[in-house]
Amino acid sequence: MIRVLVAEDQSAVRAGLVLILRSAPDIEVVGEAEDGERAVELARTLRPDLILMDVQMPRLDGVAATRRIVAERLADVLVLTTFDLDEYVFGALRAGAAGFLLKNTEARDLLDAVRTVAGGEGIVAPAVTRRLIAEFAAAPAREAGADPAVLESLTRREREVLGRIGEGLSNAEIGARLDMAEGTVKTHVSRLLAKLELRSRVQAAVLARELGL
Repeated sequence: MIRVLVAEDQSAVRAGLVLILRSAPDIEVVGEAEDGERAVELARTLRPDLILMDVQMPRLDGVAATRRIVAERLADVLVLTTFDLDEYVFGALRAGAAGFLLKNTEARDLLDAVRTVAGGEGIVAPAVTRRLIAEFAAAPAREAGADPAVLESLTRREREVLGRIGEGLSNAEIGARLDMAEGTVKTHVSRLLAKLELRSRVQAAVLARELGL
């Protein structure tokens, strides 16, 4: 079972999300939070596998709450919001969110996203991905906040894989591009995430774009 905590300040929206999640036999909703502070508190006590996190909430916004939860390694965070403004996307991903979806996402896609993130993969809504990559491609130097020295711990192959992650490629696509078995790619991804102390491949993609790989 995938244990999920839902953090959303609007009770009607929260109830709808809970209803969707509970429709899946492999997902269990273990708690609900009406603000960011409560989300952090429940994450500490309930230790869910994943937190479905709204961005705009009282007391503590979703980006700040995500930053705390990721820093304490309490759970993976899947950000769900009506807003697709860059400040929210970049803020959530840099805070360590494993995924970012818009609230107009279909129920089936939401459930798939929960399963994907719980399985260790990152996910970003396609429309958001295009804007994210376009923004970094347009001005990588302006957005850069990472030190290239972090790459010194990576092997040549790991750097190549990181660059392809930055392009948004899946493990299978990376394998085809670099002529490697998909299992080998997965091993490289796991190792580079550990070396760079990143929580998800989405964070790795952001880092790759910031470094201009």
